[in-house]
Amino acid sequence: MDKKNIDWANLGFSYIETDKRYVANFKNGEWEEGALIDDPNITMSECAGVLQYAQTIFEGLKAYITKDGKIVTFRPDLNAQRLEDSAKRLEMPVFPKERFVKAVEETIRANAAYVPPYGSGATLYVRPYMFGINPVIGVKPADEYQFRVFTTPVGPYFKGGAKPLTLCVSDFDRAAPRGTGGIKAGLNYAMSLHAIITAHKNGFDENMYLDSETRTKVEETGGANFIFITKDNTVVTPSSDTILPSITRRSLVYVAEHYLGLKVEERTVYLDEIKDFAECGICGTAAVISPVGKVVDHENEICFPSGMEKMGPVTQKLYDTLTGIQMGHIEAPKGWIKVVE
Repeated sequence: MDKKNIDWANLGFSYIETDKRYVANFKNGEWEEGALIDDPNITMSECAGVLQYAQTIFEGLKAYITKDGKIVTFRPDLNAQRLEDSAKRLEMPVFPKERFVKAVEETIRANAAYVPPYGSGATLYVRPYMFGINPVIGVKPADEYQFRVFTTPVGPYFKGGAKPLTLCVSDFDRAAPRGTGGIKAGLNYAMSLHAIITAHKNGFDENMYLDSETRTKVEETGGANFIFITKDNTVVTPSSDTILPSITRRSLVYVAEHYLGLKVEERTVYLDEIKDFAECGICGTAAVISPVGKVVDHENEICFPSGMEKMGPVTQKLYDTLTGIQMGHIEAPKGWIKVVE
């Protein structure tokens, strides 16, 4: 299939409509057979459950071309599992994991002309999501749902390389104990918007959220997990039921231990100990790892020894190894790479 006439080198991280999207409806207690459709628009009642009570969940992953010319995606089975976990928490029907992976694969294949060429630095972003679609006026779960997958080509998250970020310790809470912080629900991101705009107005790139119960423990940013590196090269990631279980973080932890031979700790990380770390990064689908150079806790500035010019050496090795696996330069663990035939 011929590629679309797109300036791949200058793509931003924004929505571009592609040819096909996948849709499946849940009615009368079961999922109907899904299909690829042309229309990108959604028609629903003004009283749809998603519009009234924010009953919506989503995932994000990427498709790209490896050095041998294959279109692949990375660990979609884990996205399927996370969507299932999110659905159960919001009293939504589970979309079967096998069907999820198949839907993702079909949508990528149908939009193969939009998968950026190898070496362009761009990828095809894939967004599976589900929402309550029938009218709901009383506070209760919807009875009918729609599961959809769309794609959009996006450029590299950082143009010209990843410069270390400056974070602020947020005065806002991201998630409550026993709340929805551990699932990928739209409502979690809605509440983070004011906090991120406030951070940007104050000159910061992102927020560092603390646990809302004690405000002493590091949790995550609005859309990424933390990774810290100690001065003896131990990889440390915060552990909490209110942190979204990042697939990228999980993969980086495996890479650290099994590819780089590093010690790994997944544990509670306290705010007052981050001054002792050598490196800091935030990780997620969009950028893999974004280095952090400085955290500002009100009047207290915490500068990491890795500095404000580039990634720290261990963070760089983690980034290079994981992206090498994704692009086919390094042999992947079994099951990590899904080839779109």
